[in-house]
Amino acid sequence: MSHYQHIIESFSLVTQGSGIFRFVVNGQTLFSKKEVGRHAEPGEILKLFQDHIGLDIEPYPQEL
Repeated sequence: MSHYQHIIESFSLVTQGSGIFRFVVNGQTLFSKKEVGRHAEPGEILKLFQDHIGLDIEPYPQEL
């Protein structure tokens, strides 16, 4: 996510009881365990985020 810090105003992992959680970026829920009834697969939340921001957004430059 640090590669996209220039377009993220806020993101949070909102937890509830019984292992329920939501991943929220800029006020929009991108993944909800309660809605889909399962945990996210490896890389799934990052993919949902990338789909959300679109392909035309360049990653933030990282220092070497």
